[in-house]
Amino acid sequence: MRLDKFLCETLGVTRKQAGRVLKSERVTVDGEVIKSGAVKVNEHEEVAFEGRPLTLSGPRYFMMHKPAGVVCSHEDAFNPTVFVLLDEVNAEKLHIAGRLDADTTGLLLLTDDGQWSHRITSPKHQCSKTYRVWLVDPISPETAPAFKEGVMLRGEKQPTLPATLEKVGDYEALLTIQEGKYHQVKRMFAAVGNKVDALHRESIGHLVLDEHLEPGEYRPLTDEEIALLG
Repeated sequence: MRLDKFLCETLGVTRKQAGRVLKSERVTVDGEVIKSGAVKVNEHEEVAFEGRPLTLSGPRYFMMHKPAGVVCSHEDAFNPTVFVLLDEVNAEKLHIAGRLDADTTGLLLLTDDGQWSHRITSPKHQCSKTYRVWLVDPISPETAPAFKEGVMLRGEKQPTLPATLEKVGDYEALLTIQEGKYHQVKRMFAAVGNKVDALHRESIGHLVLDEHLEPGEYRPLTDEEIALLG
Protein backbone atom coordinates (compact mmCIF):
# COMPACT_ATOMS: atom_id res chain seq x y z
CA MET A 1 0.00 0.00 0.00
CA ARG A 2 1.21 3.52 -0.77
CA LEU A 3 2.27 5.40 2.35
CA ASP A 4 -0.03 8.35 1.69
CA LYS A 5 -3.04 6.00 1.39
CA PHE A 6 -1.97 4.27 4.59
CA LEU A 7 -1.92 7.65 6.36
CA CYS A 8 -5.35 8.52 4.97
CA GLU A 9 -6.84 5.38 6.49
CA THR A 10 -5.03 5.48 9.83
CA LEU A 11 -5.08 9.23 10.49
CA GLY A 12 -8.42 9.98 8.84
CA VAL A 13 -6.96 12.68 6.59
CA THR A 14 -7.27 13.50 2.90
CA ARG A 15 -4.55 12.62 0.40
CA LYS A 16 -3.54 16.30 0.30
CA GLN A 17 -3.32 16.48 4.08
CA ALA A 18 -1.28 13.28 4.14
CA GLY A 19 1.20 14.95 1.82
CA ARG A 20 1.55 17.85 4.22
CA VAL A 21 2.07 15.50 7.15
CA LEU A 22 4.83 13.73 5.24
CA LYS A 23 6.56 16.99 4.34
CA SER A 24 6.54 17.97 8.02
CA GLU A 25 8.87 15.00 8.68
CA ARG A 26 6.61 13.55 11.39
CA VAL A 27 6.21 10.14 9.75
CA THR A 28 8.73 7.32 10.02
CA VAL A 29 8.90 3.84 8.53
CA ASP A 30 10.99 1.48 10.64
CA GLY A 31 12.52 4.52 12.34
CA GLU A 32 13.44 6.37 9.13
CA VAL A 33 11.76 9.68 8.27
CA ILE A 34 9.91 9.34 4.96
CA LYS A 35 8.56 12.33 3.02
CA SER A 36 7.27 10.62 -0.11
CA GLY A 37 3.71 9.33 -0.23
CA ALA A 38 4.57 7.03 -3.12
CA VAL A 39 6.70 4.78 -0.92
CA LYS A 40 5.10 1.34 -0.52
CA VAL A 41 4.69 -0.11 2.96
CA ASN A 42 3.71 -3.60 4.09
CA GLU A 43 2.46 -5.27 7.27
CA HIS A 44 6.00 -6.09 8.40
CA GLU A 45 7.09 -2.44 8.55
CA GLU A 46 6.31 -0.11 11.46
CA VAL A 47 4.81 3.18 10.37
CA ALA A 48 4.74 5.81 13.11
CA PHE A 49 3.35 9.34 13.39
CA GLU A 50 5.15 11.56 15.90
CA GLY A 51 6.63 8.41 17.40
CA ARG A 52 3.27 6.61 17.83
CA PRO A 53 2.84 3.43 15.79
CA LEU A 54 -0.06 3.35 13.32
CA THR A 55 -1.95 0.19 12.50
CA LEU A 56 -4.72 -1.05 10.24
CA SER A 57 -5.33 -4.05 12.47
CA GLY A 58 -8.91 -3.17 13.38
CA PRO A 59 -10.95 -1.75 16.25
CA ARG A 60 -9.44 -0.43 19.45
CA TYR A 61 -10.40 -1.14 23.06
CA PHE A 62 -9.18 0.75 26.12
CA MET A 63 -9.71 0.62 29.87
CA MET A 64 -9.38 3.89 31.80
CA HIS A 65 -9.37 4.66 35.51
CA LYS A 66 -11.63 7.69 35.26
CA PRO A 67 -10.80 10.41 37.79
CA ALA A 68 -13.35 12.77 39.31
CA GLY A 69 -13.92 16.11 37.62
CA VAL A 70 -13.80 15.00 33.98
CA VAL A 71 -16.88 14.42 31.86
CA CYS A 72 -17.71 11.57 29.50
CA SER A 73 -18.09 13.68 26.39
CA HIS A 74 -16.03 14.70 23.38
CA GLU A 75 -16.63 18.38 24.11
CA ASP A 76 -17.75 20.35 27.14
CA ALA A 77 -17.83 24.11 27.61
CA PHE A 78 -17.05 24.01 31.33
CA ASN A 79 -15.15 20.83 32.22
CA PRO A 80 -12.26 18.77 30.81
CA THR A 81 -13.30 15.56 29.09
CA VAL A 82 -11.89 12.05 29.37
CA PHE A 83 -10.62 12.38 25.80
CA VAL A 84 -7.97 14.92 26.83
CA LEU A 85 -6.42 12.08 28.85
CA LEU A 86 -5.92 9.96 25.73
CA ASP A 87 -2.65 10.09 23.84
CA GLU A 88 -3.97 8.24 20.80
CA VAL A 89 -4.15 8.96 17.09
CA ASN A 90 -7.76 9.68 16.04
CA ALA A 91 -8.97 9.68 19.63
CA GLU A 92 -12.09 11.50 18.45
CA LYS A 93 -13.22 8.32 16.69
CA LEU A 94 -13.47 6.48 20.01
CA HIS A 95 -16.67 6.44 22.04
CA ILE A 96 -17.53 5.49 25.61
CA ALA A 97 -19.22 2.19 26.40
CA GLY A 98 -21.16 3.17 29.51
CA ARG A 99 -20.75 6.76 30.67
CA LEU A 100 -20.00 7.90 34.20
CA ASP A 101 -21.02 11.15 35.89
CA ALA A 102 -18.37 13.85 36.29
CA ASP A 103 -17.97 13.13 40.00
CA THR A 104 -17.95 9.33 39.59
CA THR A 105 -14.62 7.49 39.33
CA GLY A 106 -13.55 4.06 38.21
CA LEU A 107 -13.72 1.71 35.25
CA LEU A 108 -14.42 3.37 31.91
CA LEU A 109 -14.30 1.60 28.54
CA LEU A 110 -13.54 3.34 25.26
CA THR A 111 -13.70 1.78 21.81
CA ASP A 112 -14.49 2.36 18.16
CA ASP A 113 -16.29 -1.00 17.91
CA GLY A 114 -20.00 -0.15 17.95
CA GLN A 115 -21.26 -3.73 18.12
CA TRP A 116 -19.03 -4.53 21.08
CA SER A 117 -20.13 -1.47 23.04
CA HIS A 118 -23.79 -2.18 22.20
CA ARG A 119 -23.52 -5.52 23.99
CA ILE A 120 -22.36 -3.64 27.08
CA THR A 121 -24.87 -0.80 27.08
CA SER A 122 -28.03 -2.33 25.58
CA PRO A 123 -30.64 -3.05 28.31
CA LYS A 124 -31.61 -6.33 26.66
CA HIS A 125 -28.14 -7.78 27.32
CA GLN A 126 -28.32 -6.88 31.04
CA CYS A 127 -24.56 -6.51 31.40
CA SER A 128 -23.85 -6.15 35.12
CA LYS A 129 -21.98 -3.18 36.60
CA THR A 130 -20.62 -3.15 40.14
CA TYR A 131 -20.15 0.10 42.04
CA ARG A 132 -18.56 0.87 45.38
CA VAL A 133 -20.85 3.38 47.04
CA TRP A 134 -20.29 5.65 50.03
CA LEU A 135 -23.47 7.05 51.62
CA VAL A 136 -24.30 10.14 53.65
CA ASP A 137 -26.53 8.21 56.06
CA PRO A 138 -26.17 4.67 57.48
CA ILE A 139 -27.48 1.91 55.23
CA SER A 140 -30.81 0.68 56.57
CA PRO A 141 -31.56 -3.06 56.79
CA GLU A 142 -34.42 -2.55 54.34
CA THR A 143 -32.18 -1.29 51.51
CA ALA A 144 -30.87 -4.64 50.20
CA PRO A 145 -34.32 -6.30 50.08
CA ALA A 146 -35.77 -3.23 48.38
CA PHE A 147 -33.07 -3.24 45.70
CA LYS A 148 -33.49 -6.98 45.17
CA GLU A 149 -37.22 -6.43 44.64
CA GLY A 150 -36.71 -3.38 42.42
CA VAL A 151 -37.43 0.25 43.31
CA MET A 152 -39.47 2.82 41.45
CA LEU A 153 -37.42 5.82 40.37
CA ARG A 154 -38.95 9.23 39.93
CA GLY A 155 -40.04 9.78 36.34
CA GLU A 156 -39.88 6.07 35.43
CA LYS A 157 -42.81 3.83 34.53
CA GLN A 158 -41.18 0.55 35.57
CA PRO A 159 -39.17 -0.35 38.69
CA THR A 160 -35.47 -1.09 38.42
CA LEU A 161 -34.35 -4.61 37.64
CA PRO A 162 -33.32 -6.70 40.66
CA ALA A 163 -30.00 -5.45 42.06
CA THR A 164 -27.60 -6.90 44.62
CA LEU A 165 -26.39 -4.83 47.58
CA GLU A 166 -23.45 -6.11 49.65
CA LYS A 167 -22.91 -4.07 52.78
CA VAL A 168 -19.23 -3.30 53.49
CA GLY A 169 -19.75 -0.91 56.40
CA ASP A 170 -22.43 1.30 57.88
CA TYR A 171 -21.87 3.88 55.14
CA GLU A 172 -20.26 1.76 52.40
CA ALA A 173 -21.57 -0.94 50.07
CA LEU A 174 -21.06 -2.74 46.77
CA LEU A 175 -24.03 -2.44 44.43
CA THR A 176 -24.41 -4.57 41.30
CA ILE A 177 -27.02 -3.49 38.77
CA GLN A 178 -28.08 -4.96 35.43
CA GLU A 179 -29.01 -1.76 33.61
CA GLY A 180 -27.78 1.80 33.22
CA LYS A 181 -30.52 4.36 33.64
CA TYR A 182 -29.65 8.04 34.00
CA HIS A 183 -27.99 8.63 37.42
CA GLN A 184 -29.38 5.23 38.38
CA VAL A 185 -27.33 4.46 41.49
CA LYS A 186 -27.88 7.91 42.97
CA ARG A 187 -31.60 7.74 42.20
CA MET A 188 -31.93 4.26 43.70
CA PHE A 189 -30.53 5.38 47.03
CA ALA A 190 -32.62 8.54 46.90
CA ALA A 191 -35.67 6.31 46.45
CA VAL A 192 -34.94 4.63 49.81
CA GLY A 193 -34.19 7.88 51.61
CA ASN A 194 -30.41 7.98 51.43
CA LYS A 195 -27.87 10.03 49.48
CA VAL A 196 -24.71 8.98 47.65
CA ASP A 197 -21.60 10.75 48.89
CA ALA A 198 -19.11 9.12 46.47
CA LEU A 199 -19.32 6.54 43.70
CA HIS A 200 -16.70 4.31 42.05
CA ARG A 201 -17.31 1.71 39.34
CA GLU A 202 -15.22 -1.40 39.97
CA SER A 203 -16.31 -3.76 37.20
CA ILE A 204 -18.40 -4.27 34.09
CA GLY A 205 -19.47 -7.86 33.57
CA HIS A 206 -16.44 -9.98 34.46
CA LEU A 207 -13.99 -7.20 33.58
CA VAL A 208 -12.47 -5.58 36.67
CA LEU A 209 -10.62 -2.27 36.78
CA ASP A 210 -6.85 -2.83 36.69
CA GLU A 211 -5.60 -2.01 40.20
CA HIS A 212 -2.31 -0.77 38.75
CA LEU A 213 -3.99 2.07 36.85
CA GLU A 214 -3.85 5.38 38.69
CA PRO A 215 -6.72 7.88 38.20
CA GLY A 216 -6.39 9.34 34.71
CA GLU A 217 -4.32 6.43 33.36
CA TYR A 218 -5.48 3.95 30.72
CA ARG A 219 -4.27 0.96 28.75
CA PRO A 220 -5.43 -1.25 25.86
CA LEU A 221 -7.56 -4.26 26.75
CA THR A 222 -6.06 -7.69 26.19
CA ASP A 223 -7.75 -10.12 23.79
CA GLU A 224 -8.96 -12.10 26.80
CA GLU A 225 -10.50 -8.99 28.37
CA ILE A 226 -12.23 -8.02 25.13
CA ALA A 227 -13.71 -11.52 24.93
CA LEU A 228 -15.05 -11.23 28.49
CA LEU A 229 -17.55 -8.66 27.23
CA GLY A 230 -17.86 -9.93 23.68
